[in-house]
Amino acid sequence: MYHPTVARLTYRALLGRRRAAILFALPALLLIISAVIRVMTGADDETATTVLGGFALATMVPLIGVVAGTGAIGPEIDDGSVVYLLAKPIKRPTIIFTKLIVAIGVTVAFSAVPTLVAGYILNGNSQQIAVAYAAAAAVASIAYSAVFLLLGTVTRHAVVAGLVYALVWESLFGNLIPGARTLSVQQWSLALAQKIGAEGAISSDVGLPLALVLLIGVTVVATWYAGRKLRTLTLAGEE
Repeated sequence: MYHPTVARLTYRALLGRRRAAILFALPALLLIISAVIRVMTGADDETATTVLGGFALATMVPLIGVVAGTGAIGPEIDDGSVVYLLAKPIKRPTIIFTKLIVAIGVTVAFSAVPTLVAGYILNGNSQQIAVAYAAAAAVASIAYSAVFLLLGTVTRHAVVAGLVYALVWESLFGNLIPGARTLSVQQWSLALAQKIGAEGAISSDVGLPLALVLLIGVTVVATWYAGRKLRTLTLAGEE
């Protein structure tokens, strides 16, 4: 299910100059903000929760997911080079699964790891807040990667669609409208953070069992449908 050559080409595409600049910029901004806040206000659990939840999990993680998920396959479809990949004797599910693994690895590296470091900077992992948000960022990275990889296979405007989802639904509606929160990857991942963190430190509108089912379900369905769309793309290219 994992093809090393496809993985290497995908890593090369994702870590090119333009995308790498975006991938490094957001974590760097998070760490700078965390360091400045720590120097100015000292260690504070409430501040750490606000920064990690409001910026890291709600904004940085989905944006990095957009870059990694759509970038794993979208550019190849846009410029037509995916035809050469599809001409190889590689199963379509293998291509999608490999690209998903790469997207997840990149998203986790550029979101969960900086979130953990930022948490330690902000309050030294008091009440397990740093570890909790890092774990939430990691599980959210998996779901986001699958969703945005799917977008990359179904539309040529995947980046725009991903940004609308990340900034409008997750960051705006997901935080302001109670009903929308239950359909938010952010809230599902917060359920895990709530379980890991000290009692009362972190809250989520979704229970952990339901959150895990939704996270797994969205990831599996998005990956399956992306593989199906890739088969359709092959047929269209042959025709």
